[in-house]
Amino acid sequence: MKRILALILSAVLMLSISVPAYATGDENIDGGGGNMGSGTSTSYWNPGMDGVRVSVINVDSHAVVGNVIDLTNKTPASGVIHFGKVSKLSYNAGRSLSPVVGNYSYINPSQSLPRIISSGSYPASIDAIRSYFTDEQVIRAIAGYVGMDFDTLICGDYKIVIEPIAYLVYNGANYAMTATEAALYDQVVDGNLRYWMGSLTHQNLPLAIFLEEADLGYPAWSGSTTSKVSNEQIISSLGIGIVRFNDEVEEPEVDEFDYEYRVDTDVITSVEVSGGQSDPDNPVTVQFVIEGSTYTISNVYYPDGDSQLVWVKWHTPDEPCVCTIQVRVLGGGTAQSTITANIVDLDGNDPPNPVADDRNDTFTLVDIPEKEEVSSASWGIWSPWWQENWMWVENWEKCWHTDRWTDSEGKSHTDRWYHWVDNGWWEDQGWWEFDYNAYTASLTATMVITPDSLSPTVSSSTLKSGYGIQQSVTASVSTTQSAAVTAAQNAVTYFPEFNYEGFWRLLNRSISGKRSTFTFKDNPYSTYNRPTHFTPIWYPDGSYTPYTWLLDCWTPAGMLSLNLTDSVRISGDLWEDWHIAPTN
Repeated sequence: MKRILALILSAVLMLSISVPAYATGDENIDGGGGNMGSGTSTSYWNPGMDGVRVSVINVDSHAVVGNVIDLTNKTPASGVIHFGKVSKLSYNAGRSLSPVVGNYSYINPSQSLPRIISSGSYPASIDAIRSYFTDEQVIRAIAGYVGMDFDTLICGDYKIVIEPIAYLVYNGANYAMTATEAALYDQVVDGNLRYWMGSLTHQNLPLAIFLEEADLGYPAWSGSTTSKVSNEQIISSLGIGIVRFNDEVEEPEVDEFDYEYRVDTDVITSVEVSGGQSDPDNPVTVQFVIEGSTYTISNVYYPDGDSQLVWVKWHTPDEPCVCTIQVRVLGGGTAQSTITANIVDLDGNDPPNPVADDRNDTFTLVDIPEKEEVSSASWGIWSPWWQENWMWVENWEKCWHTDRWTDSEGKSHTDRWYHWVDNGWWEDQGWWEFDYNAYTASLTATMVITPDSLSPTVSSSTLKSGYGIQQSVTASVSTTQSAAVTAAQNAVTYFPEFNYEGFWRLLNRSISGKRSTFTFKDNPYSTYNRPTHFTPIWYPDGSYTPYTWLLDCWTPAGMLSLNLTDSVRISGDLWEDWHIAPTN
């Protein structure tokens, strides 16, 4: 544990009045950058044309709270093309780019921002950025602009996210882009933005601000801070700083596993390959060695300075274990060489047999939990194509001639002479270009809880405590690359009488294509072997809400999962259906 002052990590307005500056919040920010290119007459960036996007995030739900604001010292062009006020967290949750022309709103702070994005002759100072973004008055201004009370903002339930913004000219048009928006837009234009503006959009902009410690699901950046990075690296890891408001911050735990999988499940394991250029003349091959089997993925292509996500689909063992996966990259390029996967079994924690005299006089309802939820993912494949460039190759050679004649005196003469002839040829001196083919997947699901129809006094949504409920979960995956995605394969249901922990039911699954259905397994305590869960007889009248975590829908970009709930109403208990009469 380490004690910290309440400092902040975000670029924000300063109040115009003169007041003492105090630090409040814990900054998690670092930065880098390298030399910039010279640009062209239609695609360029001027040093200093930068700013930041500020959003407030709920610690528990990771939801954006209040307004999202852009701060800059500059006056962007009136017709600037932008993508609205969207936080990086919203993009990573599945929000797509939505370009807007004009009507761009921004705020010029009273106290000028420090330089955010480095250039060759104008480096940014990370110390100045930290100092500016750790001022109490800045945080008070943020609270006002996002529509929050200052004390609420710093109570520990919220964090501030900061993203660097560049104002640039691309193909003759003015743009405002965060690092994440630049990476997403580069995918849309098949790498053309990186080609012309890569020193800014794929180097100094994303490396202007990144995390020193993992937080909000984003890793600490440990890669180069002076060279170009890929779209995937930007989207997953760069162009983000975070401010925390805790009296104490625990040191992050080191996770010894790269993946956690479930037994008997189709999964996808991915690595990112980079280094040099891979094309049909110099291809890269990746091999995954898993449980004694070797999976080979050939013809992995990517342009110089970028990378390619490479994945393998495989089936986990039937028993829990730790699986070490070896990765070999052949033909150039590098990738993570060892992947450790923890394979666990979720079965075996079924609730105990309920009995008629169970009591729980101190029971109180707790909040429904929310496990990791990712409803959509995106990835892509680089596709090379040959750009022909036919050039004439000169090959000049002497062409000799011999002339013979006899003069008037009858004497013979011989004369040899030559001229130059180009015996050249046409040669294709072209090069490999790359198109980026983007793919997506999204997971949707519904959960329905109904009273067991064998309960004698049941209605459509109401039952007495002590009787059983049945459950149905239906899940569907939509994707543009079916072979690279699995269906949702596991669902686990937790119950309010156990405070949604300790005991759970792993549901039976039935999968057809990308559609899955899940139901309770047959209950051994059911007289009729029904797929049911018995509510405790002591459960109070009111809403009874089981919670289900739907998981193991795997994509190359990770696992999709959803949090689901549904409710029935408890009214009375099963003893009301019993009548005890004296014997004659």
